[in-house]
Amino acid sequence: METIIPVKLPENSYKIVIKPGSLSVIGDYLTPLKLGQKILLVSNPEIFNFYGETVVNSLTQNGFEVFIHLIPAGEQFKTLSQIEKVYDSALTHRLERSSTLLALGGGVIGDMTGFAAATWLRGLNFIQVPTSLLAMVDASVGGKTGVNHPLGKNLIGAFYQPKLVLIDPEVLTTLPEREFRAGMAEVIKYGVIWDDNLFAQLEQCDRLSSFSDLTPELLQTILTRSCQAKADVVGQDEKESGLRAILNYGHTIGHAVESLTGYSLVNHGEAVAIGMEVAGAIAVKLNLWNCMDAKKQNQLIVKTGLPTQIPTGVKIEDIINSLSSDKKVKAGKVRFILPTKIGEVLITSEVSNDLIREVLTENSNYSIFC
Repeated sequence: METIIPVKLPENSYKIVIKPGSLSVIGDYLTPLKLGQKILLVSNPEIFNFYGETVVNSLTQNGFEVFIHLIPAGEQFKTLSQIEKVYDSALTHRLERSSTLLALGGGVIGDMTGFAAATWLRGLNFIQVPTSLLAMVDASVGGKTGVNHPLGKNLIGAFYQPKLVLIDPEVLTTLPEREFRAGMAEVIKYGVIWDDNLFAQLEQCDRLSSFSDLTPELLQTILTRSCQAKADVVGQDEKESGLRAILNYGHTIGHAVESLTGYSLVNHGEAVAIGMEVAGAIAVKLNLWNCMDAKKQNQLIVKTGLPTQIPTGVKIEDIINSLSSDKKVKAGKVRFILPTKIGEVLITSEVSNDLIREVLTENSNYSIFC
């Protein structure tokens, strides 16, 4: 079964293709795009060991000349120094403006490859081939690329759209369970901010903590509805001048937690799950959201095996201080995405540090906020 979702933009529109087994025929999908002959495939050693040969074989059979650049796995390697090494490979293999950078991996690889493509020779072709659930439903779609700064996540970056996003659900069979759960955090996010029907379907499941918990039909639904939600939002607001900010639900506190734990104690999805719990509690405190819906969200997070509590040792004042350097700060105020009902949220900069402090204190003390 092949699902095609168009991402409609004023310029540089493209398609998301979701098809089991598509990795083995990726060359067939790239040939009609009229790319240059040279492709620099960027991946990490583990993912390349699983799928590199399959991708390279299909590309070479379709007449592409393929070069390989591997980046060590992990958020801690999402740095400018690693981007320089990608540039070195591009120079060594004499990539031209018609050449292509292809990201084969999770969100880190996709973000870094896209940033390198956006900045080398002022822009090369870029292809996203996500191999994690989180990358499939979120990071690979929408054109956000970048790397981390020591003081904050994704502070260095660019909007740069891919020519194609190719999703092969079969690669999720090799995804570690913890990484699968991380992706489910973003799926829950879409249910809360945009798609109440998706949220309801997730509620009907007994377990959501591993790939084996999903039927092929439910997996296809999760991928399709999540990608459609992001395509809808990005199509209306490509560069986050307004609506697109809702995609940051759970990310305000989540990015602070990631940064303060050195991108190693919790992964991105786990941090977003914690951030959604905190944002939901803030919304309840402000009488924007009812307790029942907040509890439904948190029960779904727990059913997915994700955390809701700030990690032990992370200080509340450090989180509040970290928020001031978040890229979502506007006019000196931190923007929060807060739910008003399942499927709808609002954007506000009117959340005081005192309220954040109060909710974080209750979170770390395992208090019930409603």
